[in-house]
Amino acid sequence: MTIEWFVSACIGVGLAACCGFRVFIPLLIASLATKLGVIGTVSGYEWISGWPVLLGLSVATVFELGAYYIPWLDNLLDAIATPASIIAGTLLSTSFLHIDDDVLRWGLGLMLGGSSAGIIQAGTSLLRLGSTATTGGTANPIIATGENVASVGLSLFTIFLPLIAIVLIFVVLFFVLSRLIAKRKIWFSRPSKQAGGSITQIPRSNNGRS
Repeated sequence: MTIEWFVSACIGVGLAACCGFRVFIPLLIASLATKLGVIGTVSGYEWISGWPVLLGLSVATVFELGAYYIPWLDNLLDAIATPASIIAGTLLSTSFLHIDDDVLRWGLGLMLGGSSAGIIQAGTSLLRLGSTATTGGTANPIIATGENVASVGLSLFTIFLPLIAIVLIFVVLFFVLSRLIAKRKIWFSRPSKQAGGSITQIPRSNNGRS
């Protein structure tokens, strides 16, 4: 039973992390897999496999996939997708955590699933902003395609091989987080260098003597 709980948690966290690439694709795949009986949620979350949810997620996924190929709209969607991915990641991970305490389950869902989705979403947003600045957005469709493939592929991989998939996802999280930290250090180091340069240009006072 403990192994089953651990595997279920890996599925939830893995799918949650995939929300960082696309918000609705992991939700749709989870809904469809639950509908087909491939995976199962904890008690109380059976609504994920309901027909209204499945149809609604299908429409939302099609819209999301198409919108990221529209120039400049993709960057606007990133601003919306960041909080949405955290919410979706928290929901997905919580629905697969077999913990009786609701507060603890939602807390762990936010810490494990929501944060994973948020980190990956931040990394993809930063990559898209860099592409927009350097290529004028012409390379953004390539990035969007890569995100689509990653979201679908890792979501399916998580469902069928959760223990292996969770290792790959943690590798991706480590890489993205290291890049974000490195970029943050660069941003914070630039003002200090400019300030240092301005200080060296200030002439030393001679106390009024010629």
